Amino acid sequence: MLEQLLIFTRGGLILWTCKELGNALKGSPIDTLIRSCLLEERSGAASYNYDAPGAAYTLKWTFHNELGLVFVAVYQRILHLLYVDDLLAMLKREFSEIYDPKRTAYDDFDETFRQLRMEAEARAEELKKSKPVAKPVNNSKKQGQVQKVGFEGGNKKKGGSGPGSDGGDGNGRKMENGHANGNTDETKVALVANGKENASSNIGAFDVNKLQKLRSKGGKKTDTVVNKGSKEDPKKKITKKNRVWDVSPTESKLDFTDPADQNGDENAVIVAADEGESMMDKEEIVSSESEAEEDEEMEKDSKMETKKKGWFSTMFQSIAGKANLEKADLEPALKALKDRLMTKNVAEEIAEKLCESVAASLEGKKLASFTRVSSTVQAAMEEALVRILTPRRSIDILRDVHAAKEQRKPYVVVFVGVNGVGKSTNLAKVAYWLLQHKVSVMMAACDTFRSGAVEQLRTHARRLQIPIYEKGYEKDPAIVAKEAIQEATRNGSDVVLVDTAGRMQDNEPLMRALSKLVNLNNPDLVLFVGEALVGNDAVDQLSKFNQKLADLSTSPNPQLIDGILLTKFDTIDDKVGAALSMVYISGAPVMFVGCGQSYTDLKKLNVKSIVKTLLK
Repeated sequence: MLEQLLIFTRGGLILWTCKELGNALKGSPIDTLIRSCLLEERSGAASYNYDAPGAAYTLKWTFHNELGLVFVAVYQRILHLLYVDDLLAMLKREFSEIYDPKRTAYDDFDETFRQLRMEAEARAEELKKSKPVAKPVNNSKKQGQVQKVGFEGGNKKKGGSGPGSDGGDGNGRKMENGHANGNTDETKVALVANGKENASSNIGAFDVNKLQKLRSKGGKKTDTVVNKGSKEDPKKKITKKNRVWDVSPTESKLDFTDPADQNGDENAVIVAADEGESMMDKEEIVSSESEAEEDEEMEKDSKMETKKKGWFSTMFQSIAGKANLEKADLEPALKALKDRLMTKNVAEEIAEKLCESVAASLEGKKLASFTRVSSTVQAAMEEALVRILTPRRSIDILRDVHAAKEQRKPYVVVFVGVNGVGKSTNLAKVAYWLLQHKVSVMMAACDTFRSGAVEQLRTHARRLQIPIYEKGYEKDPAIVAKEAIQEATRNGSDVVLVDTAGRMQDNEPLMRALSKLVNLNNPDLVLFVGEALVGNDAVDQLSKFNQKLADLSTSPNPQLIDGILLTKFDTIDDKVGAALSMVYISGAPVMFVGCGQSYTDLKKLNVKSIVKTLLK
């Protein structure tokens, strides 16, 4: 049974909802569908599942792109209604005929909906009846006989009957089973043979003597191999000369770092003077070279279309316009666009979903005069990419820091990610940027797993002249982070930057420790640090990090990844697809981009630049 069915415009105006289905929905499935599916270019999916306390819904939808209408049906997931797709298609057809942009209420559509629903349900019932359904009535007797025979065979064996009768019973059972399943004589013979060879305590057809012979043969072979090896080993030891290692202590000193108590202050002043202003506070200018290259590619595409379709038909179509875009018209342009995205390091799964979403938004739309299909598809994809990469909430950390300062508590940022992506280095870059804005920072060395992690963070803290809270190695990182936050509250530090150990997304113990750290300390921001070099693995990393944080949390509302810090962005040239993959999977914005080795090499993500690079 349908729970809800409504029609609304892309602008959010509800035109009609079924009064008969006035069931109060638990939670907000429609709002969630719009936020997490339709606005994030996931509309190419067949359905959307929504879980609420005490209910589980499935939502299906369809678009009328020319009129800008959305048709949504909601029903209980357990029901598996077969007529929903057919009903939505009929609703779309009937409602488009009476739709008027100036009209906002359609109370007279209730009767039409009632008829359409009855028709859709009748079609679904006919479809069920027309499908060949396997009737197990005839086979039930024979299967019952088979089970009975097998049971009797077991009893006979317990009663002390001979092996011959038991074997005969096993053969008869196999034959009966083959006959019940409707197999041919050849399959009956094969089943009998298999019945004799398989090990079964009831049938007793397994030959134990053969197994003992095979074991004895195998044992002899292994013994001979071992004996041969034992004879040859002494010769090898005699001929091989032992290597002599020089273990004398080295005369030269390898540690060239200055002691913290002697020249620490002088080094910090020099570093601050040489580094200068952080790139976070500089505006990036997008060059127009990508636009010129894009125009050249569009011209090439148009020439290819002209060659395929012919000059006259192409000119006539561009002047008159096409009635409605169909899926077949969009497929060539979408395939080329998908390949282009994948060459830019976008994960294949995400590129495919994006193309499906763009196709869903364009299908049925009228192509304007003097426009090509490829340019229409490209424009729609550009809008979709800008919409995905543009943050849907404020990412102004400085404002959040001042808000936390007014509440007299430190702003806590936890850096998480896989091994070797540059968490500690980029934590120091963020600290340097905050120091430039007169924000007091404290570091928390919660990577108690990797050797040298505490010393690395201590070096950054000494160079930046900021305090660090550390407890050494083999300590519980969640407790260390909690004590660091308490220390920052006492000292009046504005921000606590928590460094954590790198961990693979499949490492259960380390992921459990990370979940404990996040749950115990409730940080203001959980930053996922990921490489810009990653391709398809970005999907796996972020989805599993979020899944583990949710599954291992004891809170009913677990805290997931809030933002992304992309590292090594200066090494990828135009392969910028990791940014799109990570944002699409997690829904979290890219808050920082690491683009070099120095403290100033941290900048914001330029959405327009990324989109142009992806599509050029």
